[in-house]
Amino acid sequence: MNKPVKVIDLFAGPGGLGEGFSACRANGKQAFKIAISIEKEESAHRTLLLRAFFRQFEHKDVPEEYYAFLRGELGKHPEDELYKIPKLAKPLEEARKEAQQLTLGEDNNIIHEKIREAIGGDECILIGGPPCQAYSLVGRSRNYGAKDKAYSAAEDHRNFLYLEYLKIIAKFQPMVFVMENVKGMLSAKVEGKFIFEAIHNDLQEPDKYSKTKPEPGREKHQYRIYSFVERSGKVDLFDDQPLDSRDFIIRMENYGLPQARHRVILLGIREDIDSSAGNFSRLQHVEDKPTVRQVTADLPRLRSCLSKGGDSVAAWRETITNTGNNIAKNLGCDSMVPDKIYSDFVRQLNRIMNSPTCTGSDKGLERNKKYSKGIPTKLHDWYRDERLGEHVINHESRGHIANDLVRYLYYSTYAKNMKASPNSAKLPKALWPAHKNFGSGKFADRFRVQIADNQGTTVTCHISKDGHYFIHYDPIQCRSLTVREAARIQTFPDNYYFVGNRTQQYVQVGNAVPPYLAIQLAYIIAKIVT
Repeated sequence: MNKPVKVIDLFAGPGGLGEGFSACRANGKQAFKIAISIEKEESAHRTLLLRAFFRQFEHKDVPEEYYAFLRGELGKHPEDELYKIPKLAKPLEEARKEAQQLTLGEDNNIIHEKIREAIGGDECILIGGPPCQAYSLVGRSRNYGAKDKAYSAAEDHRNFLYLEYLKIIAKFQPMVFVMENVKGMLSAKVEGKFIFEAIHNDLQEPDKYSKTKPEPGREKHQYRIYSFVERSGKVDLFDDQPLDSRDFIIRMENYGLPQARHRVILLGIREDIDSSAGNFSRLQHVEDKPTVRQVTADLPRLRSCLSKGGDSVAAWRETITNTGNNIAKNLGCDSMVPDKIYSDFVRQLNRIMNSPTCTGSDKGLERNKKYSKGIPTKLHDWYRDERLGEHVINHESRGHIANDLVRYLYYSTYAKNMKASPNSAKLPKALWPAHKNFGSGKFADRFRVQIADNQGTTVTCHISKDGHYFIHYDPIQCRSLTVREAARIQTFPDNYYFVGNRTQQYVQVGNAVPPYLAIQLAYIIAKIVT
């Protein structure tokens, strides 16, 4: 291999999939280079651009100004000062060529021209996944439950965004493509037919359904569709028998990630590329299964913030102890509260009441952010960047109302003792939110703790809403996960900065493909195309 294989990254989000491919090395050399990445959402594109800028340098050659920005010394946004530094103009120009803010389906002519310029006549691969809202179980439930109009899957353009992906395959004939989506894609239907079956068939002959001809100089090909995971108890991996759709589900907790994230990922290999058994391996299960505690415990402890009434350490302590002590009176005589949960709940309240600082500054955030305990060796090397020093980015606690703070305290105390997160049926009525249907069973998991010594639950963009589903396991912190903690569970390196306001940062992290999975996929593909 003389030079890295060029990568087209569609629906790139903040760049999780591209990050893994960019980090892949074959025989000590970079295996892939992101030639162009396409993302329409502004804040995600700004993150994508900043990472593209970072990748213009070998790691040891990343300018000190980048780290000064991460430390907050150049302003709050990279556009403030970092991008204005004259000596960085050239790498910034190259990064702007790579990271494009465009919309598939609306800006196709521009996108096709940009791809043409980026890859020239070279071979390439394609990665990415169409937005998943229309396929997800939650999204479909929301769509069908809409009161203002009857939902029609056949008229939902999001169900057919994969067609734009298909057009790029047909037009530029990549050697390999990787298409990612939610597990709900397997059960989604349009006009009574499973959409996955149609997608699977269309991807094998991309020109046929997309009605798109290859670029001049590129031959038309068909594709073979594979799974990245082994088929348990079935026939030989490389025979011609069709896969069950469920065989495309990657359960990421099996591959060294600290998260039980399940996604459908398809591997397409062009018919003229050798994909024989000797040149193609699947993802390999690993024994090491890092936990939430292992990948977050070294981050600085933070208290939660108050969203109402003014925030300070004193106000925070007073709010929790007053509200908590009132609720503790009810918990003490509630037969459904185990004695050890009650006693530990009271103990945690006393810790908060008597702690001199409760891990927070007067504004609720530690300004002197220091790493503490270690994490597993493999992920330690993946996450940490010595040039960051002790500084931690995107790690600020959000504000919560008083009653939620105490709910979080109870939930995390329960999980600490019972090694499980209680559902609504196990939540004492003294802690029920003022929601008339909370006891109906429909909100059984409205609140959920990330269990310290298990893999995390799937980080989704819903974390941007309220954090109830992503409660930190440490009772005294009384809060939901920070952006950095969510990014750790999603396996983003610590020097990966998410641009935008906090809500936008959470959405970016929740929508991303975990980079540590992406690099494993990249190694598999490198064996095929290099």
